[in-house]
Amino acid sequence: MVNGLAEKLRELRLKYKLSQRQVADRLNSSVSSISGYETGDKTPSVEQLLALSCLYNCSVDYLLGKQKEIFVTLEEHKNILNYEQSQALTRFINLIKQN
Repeated sequence: MVNGLAEKLRELRLKYKLSQRQVADRLNSSVSSISGYETGDKTPSVEQLLALSCLYNCSVDYLLGKQKEIFVTLEEHKNILNYEQSQALTRFINLIKQN
């Protein structure tokens, strides 16, 4: 497990006032996986890291301890994503805004 990742994931989930069940549902994952990420017993896949960064409006670099700033803009994400990924991210953000 990446040093500090578990703590950041728990901290961000609590900041956004989400339960592990809510995070699991939004990531199409299981509560046991989310719990494992937060305890350091499991390591999220690259896809899950990207989904977590979108959910918590932060960069993967922040989650991995490579960046100190937590927030990134949609424009910053668009610079590293292809068209389909950018569209999926936009849909995902819009879905979160509706909830």
